[in-house]
Amino acid sequence: MKRLLITGAAIGCTIVPMAALAQSSVTLYGLIDEGLNYTNNTKQGSAVQMESGFAQGSRWGVKGSEDLGGGTKALFQLENGFDVNSGALGQSSRMFGRQAYIGLSNTKLGTLTMGRQYDSVVDYLAPLTANGNWGGYLLSHPYDNDNTDNSFRLNNSVKYTSNAYGGFSFGGLYGFSNQAGGFADNRSYSLGAQFVAANVSVAAAYMQINNPGGNSGGSLAADDTNFFASRQQVWGAGINYTIGSAKLGFVYSHTALNNATGSVYVGSFANTASSLKFDNFELNAKYQFLKNAFVGAMYNYTIGHFNSAAGDSKPTWHQVGLMADYNLSPRTDVYVQGMYQHLTGGSASAAPLNTAFITGADSPSTTANQVITRVAIRHQF
Repeated sequence: MKRLLITGAAIGCTIVPMAALAQSSVTLYGLIDEGLNYTNNTKQGSAVQMESGFAQGSRWGVKGSEDLGGGTKALFQLENGFDVNSGALGQSSRMFGRQAYIGLSNTKLGTLTMGRQYDSVVDYLAPLTANGNWGGYLLSHPYDNDNTDNSFRLNNSVKYTSNAYGGFSFGGLYGFSNQAGGFADNRSYSLGAQFVAANVSVAAAYMQINNPGGNSGGSLAADDTNFFASRQQVWGAGINYTIGSAKLGFVYSHTALNNATGSVYVGSFANTASSLKFDNFELNAKYQFLKNAFVGAMYNYTIGHFNSAAGDSKPTWHQVGLMADYNLSPRTDVYVQGMYQHLTGGSASAAPLNTAFITGADSPSTTANQVITRVAIRHQF
């Protein structure tokens, strides 16, 4: 009898963990993007370089969920970014610099998460752009001024994402400053919405950050921001329309910075900009000519407005980007990209916004023109 009881207890101990395990899941995943870039003009001359993470950032991560019953799940995601060439951590040497959050989701109420996360511009507007969808880093708007290529993430953030209701969904994020006596210093908030139907996608988003990089523990750290300013605002809207194997898109975005002193891309401005604005107009197209191959193109026109005590300037950027991609397997592809930028209207008062500088280049051109080409391979696991 004792043996039977012991055996029954052992079986019971075995079954309970297996039942719990059946309601949970943890996934290890990743992506490696590596290639060769040629830049025709930097301050050091032309350059041929091995570069990682352009079409998509190289990464690995773990994500999981646990069924809590009643349509509710606990979930988490930890995602690391890294450089393939050196093995170094990305996102300013953060262990999980791409994403790090925990939360709850419900089939009726939506999802609430907390941690280091993407803003609403990235979640809703960026997928309608070339760089935020199929093109990646190289096809960004100048200096990724609207963050549609997710150059930065927001710390200390609480995010709500709705379920889809007849193709319509929405969400918002609030990032805390985490500063005693400075509740509004380096806080952030954003809102976004989208509608997705059979052949059309429409989206709009808004984001504001007060004093980005102003304190190390705030929502946007100094080593993570695109610009240093007293306030940064981004808003925009876009549409994608599918016709057979072709997808056409148009996106407009506006970025406004008050008292901007510089950018992580180009360093300090010659004079503090009392007002720095970017208006981005993008046309993009993607054609899936084979089941495992596509070509894409984008044209972006950006108008800059630089106002300072030393004078005003109105630089404009013309950008043309091209990409061709071929899948060798469901998880491995090869691609080629090219990007051309031409700048007009820059002046000394707006330096260094007076020379061409493609996002992804090591440094600005010495002229008003710059070209980058790339050949690469990408593998997902």
